[in-house]
Amino acid sequence: MTGIANIRDLLTRNIRTSGIYIAFVLIIVLFSVLTDGLLLSSRNLTSLVLQFSYILILAIGMVIIIIGGHIDLSVGSVVALTGAIAAVVIVRNGMPWWVGVLAALGTGLLVGAWQGFWVAYVGIPAFIVTLAGMLLFRGLTLQVLNNVSLSPFPSEYTSIATGFFNGLLGGYGYDTFTLVIFAIGVLGFAYNSWRTRRARIAYNQTVEAPVLFVLKLVVVAAVVMWFAYNLATYRGLPAVLIILAVLVLAYTLVTKHSVFGRHVYAIGGNLAAAQLSGVRVKRVNFWMFVNMGFLASIAGIVFSARSSAAQPGAGNMFELDAIAACFIGGAAVTGGIGTVTGAMVGGLIMAVMSNGMSLMGVDQSTQQIVKGIVLLLAVAFDVWNKKRASATR
Repeated sequence: MTGIANIRDLLTRNIRTSGIYIAFVLIIVLFSVLTDGLLLSSRNLTSLVLQFSYILILAIGMVIIIIGGHIDLSVGSVVALTGAIAAVVIVRNGMPWWVGVLAALGTGLLVGAWQGFWVAYVGIPAFIVTLAGMLLFRGLTLQVLNNVSLSPFPSEYTSIATGFFNGLLGGYGYDTFTLVIFAIGVLGFAYNSWRTRRARIAYNQTVEAPVLFVLKLVVVAAVVMWFAYNLATYRGLPAVLIILAVLVLAYTLVTKHSVFGRHVYAIGGNLAAAQLSGVRVKRVNFWMFVNMGFLASIAGIVFSARSSAAQPGAGNMFELDAIAACFIGGAAVTGGIGTVTGAMVGGLIMAVMSNGMSLMGVDQSTQQIVKGIVLLLAVAFDVWNKKRASATR
């Protein structure tokens, strides 16, 4: 017979996931109060999307790397290098903007293949390979740019990160297109949740009570549509948000419903068992890093498009922000555990804290201290949760 879970069961069934969402809500409430509501203004919400989209893109690839039991310290340098390649192609050589985009994507794939080869087929730990890559690709960036910034990019390129879809379906004081897109997303989430619930019932698994299920859908719909309305009443739907949404949906499907995704979890969870089960570990490891290079190149395009320049120091510390987003979002230090959704929530926690402290006028040094403490507490919580789970077995 199917079990029915109440609120307490839902919170304690996976305390790691519950803690992430509770912390996210509390941080939003805290900084909303401290900034007198400025954090949740339409203008600031749009700014949050534009400012931190590239960190969220990096976090998607980073969480897959961490689930597989690795780490990548080079992504900030890859962001700088791919942006520099795009600038040389477009700004210096005067070629069309889309050629620069393709060149940046190709560079990211080559970087990923380079690092994947050393990790997967030579057997050098990813920490060492990507540490070397952080230095190597930063040096290549300096050579490509001759240690100077290149700008400006044409408007077609900058619109990737700063463009908006507004007025496509009209609207009086708000953008109808933005509301329609988010409404479709809410309906998709509701349908997928309903299918998941039906599948669990069919396999006699525990599900939340019907009232709680409906309440969850109503709360999610209300929050999402409130966010959509704020975007719609300011400048409309940011183009970069569409890019991010497509990536999140695609990689959620890859990690949850593909053979590659299951193999990544298997390798990170128990390498020896994965090898005995016939998983082609070297191939999977190789493609994990190729994928990371690809996503880093997308982040490089978005970052250079937003700043309309390629700079030698671009991407500095981005790798630490992406790694922090994954661990705060519930990824395990030892691998085998983590989700794309969790990494997004972790990234948003980092974004809200950074943005909230900036609105309060907190200096950069204090912000770094706070981020470091939050990351340490997140990992400590992960360690405590594992010990707790072991003790109850």
